[in-house]
Amino acid sequence: MPTFESERVPGRQPARFAVVDPATGETFDEAPDQQPDELDAVVDRAHRAWHGWRADPVVRTTALRVAANAVEAAGDDLARLLTLEQGKPLAESHAEVARTAARLRYFADLAPRTRQITDGRPVHSEIRWRSLGPVAAIVPWNFPLQLAAAKFAPALVAGNTVVLKPSPFTPLATRLLGTVLATALPEDVLTVVTGREPLGARLASHPGIRHVTFTGSVPTGRAVAEAAAASLARVTLELGGNDAAVLLDDVEVERIADRLFWAAFRNCGQVCMAVKRVYAPAQLHAEVVEALAQRAKTVAVGSGLNPETRLGPVNNAPQLARVEQVTKQALADGARAAAGGHRLDGPGYFFAPTILTDVPPGSPVVTKEQFGPVLPVLPYRSLDEAVDAANGTGFGLGGSVWGTDLDRAGAVADRLECGTAWINHHAELSLAQPFAGVKNSGVGIAGGPWGLYGNLRPFVVHRPQEA
Repeated sequence: MPTFESERVPGRQPARFAVVDPATGETFDEAPDQQPDELDAVVDRAHRAWHGWRADPVVRTTALRVAANAVEAAGDDLARLLTLEQGKPLAESHAEVARTAARLRYFADLAPRTRQITDGRPVHSEIRWRSLGPVAAIVPWNFPLQLAAAKFAPALVAGNTVVLKPSPFTPLATRLLGTVLATALPEDVLTVVTGREPLGARLASHPGIRHVTFTGSVPTGRAVAEAAAASLARVTLELGGNDAAVLLDDVEVERIADRLFWAAFRNCGQVCMAVKRVYAPAQLHAEVVEALAQRAKTVAVGSGLNPETRLGPVNNAPQLARVEQVTKQALADGARAAAGGHRLDGPGYFFAPTILTDVPPGSPVVTKEQFGPVLPVLPYRSLDEAVDAANGTGFGLGGSVWGTDLDRAGAVADRLECGTAWINHHAELSLAQPFAGVKNSGVGIAGGPWGLYGNLRPFVVHRPQEA
């Protein structure tokens, strides 16, 4: 395991904090609680490692491929630990580990392209690309490995070094990932730091960090941007979403119900680009509610280690309290729970999969991001009304349109104010495509070549053309 600064100092015992299994609500392990004053040494080592790491792109490509193999070899251990601290079903944890390895391989095969500019002058102009320096990657608890790789893989292949901070709710699998990657990467090229606040705030504001890439809430993202501004570090912010699914009047409800349900409830609804609101034509509204409610009532909920589980717990107590609060508020406002609507009895952070109907449009479960297993289904009378409602929040991450006439659905999708729109599916991304939101959903671009170039700066060389 890569050591922390406190672990390098003789006689200094690092503080630790508890890590809870959300399926039981009980502590099952601890992680080092690294202190903000230790970051100076961590970032300094990352800066020194950068000088060697940036020198040879072939070395970087080879190292990332070896790292991908190492992640796959450690897949069982990583997946089990991820389920223990995050709660998701083990099959989903294995999928996340596979996606982590796939990102490493994808970015290992990317390289920036030198470009020549011809503008009619007798000058040879060439755009080359240079790395930025140490990058801070701050990752949330819903997909700690996959989102970490989405940040560090492009940063590393670009020639940067990375200081990676996972959420204190899910530090252990990321620490293990750091150990696995250390077998393929030179020392201090990737450092995992764990701890409670203000560790993340100090990392974002550290003057030695040249790029801060963060995924999390809008308020925290604003604070990260403000902190990074002190040193004029570049920022990439993915700040969540309140994705709407608009169902057209020609939709075949039973045919799309499974896809729509899992677009909302995968990972217990804890997905930034999950469907968080459904708008259904008034004449189909009852049928949509019934189809989704039937699935919510029968889906297997339990510990992610149980192979029969399809839906695990909410990850942590504060988030469970938020889910419970927005649901109670909706019910108090006049909504009705067609399924669920309450916390489940027993240990752990379990909330019954919930389908809400008769929800007032201004209820927080509609206007905010609930980030849990709760889905409001709202009727509409006209398509313009539905599109206006879908666009009527401060978020703009993703959205989807569902119907039989694909051309018509495509025309409606083109009206959605979001970074990605899907037709008859949702939240499916290729490693090669850009991922970015509009409005409060973020700044900057992740994914594909755009993710690579976001970790580089242009360097222009001019010279006279030869006679």
